[in-house]
Amino acid sequence: MTILITGASRGIGAALLAHYRHTSTPAFGTTRHAEGDLIPYDVTDATSAKALARRLNGLPIDLLVCNAGVYADKGQALEQGYAPALWERSFATNVTGVFLTVQALLPNLRAAQGKIAIISSAMASDARAPGGSYIYRASKAAALNLGRNLAADLKPEGIAVGIYHPGWVKTEMGGPQAEITPAQSVAGLSARFAALDLATTGCFESYDGTAIPF
Repeated sequence: MTILITGASRGIGAALLAHYRHTSTPAFGTTRHAEGDLIPYDVTDATSAKALARRLNGLPIDLLVCNAGVYADKGQALEQGYAPALWERSFATNVTGVFLTVQALLPNLRAAQGKIAIISSAMASDARAPGGSYIYRASKAAALNLGRNLAADLKPEGIAVGIYHPGWVKTEMGGPQAEITPAQSVAGLSARFAALDLATTGCFESYDGTAIPF
């Protein structure tokens, strides 16, 4: 089993990579800038996505975790905030980046009849709309929609797609006031990934297995 995790230099991505490597599972991580043994990869750049595919050279990927993401509009005010550049950066990373990654690595996923895990957020749910964080919520909702449609298109090929909320995690993004540790999130997420199959493809679940309303 071979795993590839985007955005693995910090936070949940780094914790997931460490978890799989601790279990001796072949796992690769990417980061925007070269760092240690991580693969340099900019999810917003189609040329970089193609370079990643060339570097993997047809390696079968059993699990692709699309984790790279940004929360660029935290604390923005409705009246003066949410500049267009924040929208562009957020959608380029949180939505287009997922698509470019999946598109570039389709041959690798097909070779293994692998799975795709998209890290979204409960903030993507239309049923849970308390206001604020407009860009992040909109981009994660788009990632959810993307995942649901990929699930429909890839199911006939035996590739399952799941969309997941990692919890409110004590990371640089989540902040020290968050509810759970990276270890708790990873324990739950890895169990969700293992359970993902064609019968549950298109699921939108929390790290603890709770189904999230769309």
